[in-house]
Amino acid sequence: MIPAERQNLIVSRLTGRGVLSINELVELLGVSHMTVRRDIQLLERQGRVMSVAGGIRLPEKIVNEPSHLAKAVLAHAEKAAIGRLAAAMIEPGAVIYLDAGTTTLEIARLIAGRGDIAVVTNDFVIAALLSRESRCRLYHTGGQVERENQSCVGEPAADAIRRFNFDIAFISTSSFGMRGVSTPSENKVAVKRAIAQSASRSILVTDSSKYGRIGTFNAVPLEALSAIVTDPGLPDTVRAAIRQRGIALHIAAPPEATPQAEPNRESTPA
Repeated sequence: MIPAERQNLIVSRLTGRGVLSINELVELLGVSHMTVRRDIQLLERQGRVMSVAGGIRLPEKIVNEPSHLAKAVLAHAEKAAIGRLAAAMIEPGAVIYLDAGTTTLEIARLIAGRGDIAVVTNDFVIAALLSRESRCRLYHTGGQVERENQSCVGEPAADAIRRFNFDIAFISTSSFGMRGVSTPSENKVAVKRAIAQSASRSILVTDSSKYGRIGTFNAVPLEALSAIVTDPGLPDTVRAAIRQRGIALHIAAPPEATPQAEPNRESTPA
């Protein structure tokens, strides 16, 4: 059986089962573990499957993103840890971008006391927090208002973003995989692409539950990211695949543990 036939068979069986273990795939295909893992890596790059502990599953399609209020109560401990690690990456005098989201809001809480940086955001909640409590230079993009997520989207917001040169940009997401960041909202695509194109370092900040979800539109390819900051829930196979793509991976551990920085092109926070 040639590789394309094996890979199509994997996807076909997943469609009926939902999840398959590595051992099941070895038995099904009559090949080695190494061959199965190579097939999985290719399928994952194509966005056709997603790795889980000990096996694979089909990507979870998302049609709509949760509202800001709904997201605010999800994975709060993980988001707080991610926020702490991300905030430590911001150098003195930096111009930074905070994408709309509840994980980036955690970063905003931690940098509120800094007067040496400039912050640009499309998020109304972040802008309100920093306008009340911070000493930083603060800019809001404007644009089409998305009420559910308390942010601005569309080409007007993207145009405003392109006026800046960011030292570091923190990108949020409701879904990502080995193809990169995706979104169910077409109006968010231009914004996220403009962020990545305008930043010296583009860093995805997301809890691990977002991995393996896929939105309708591809927004930012994985290779456009300098680093990913996430929590320990990301499977080991996925961590290895990200490292192989040359992307720095920072694991934001709980407060009682020590954060991990895995070796690659950006192995330690600045």
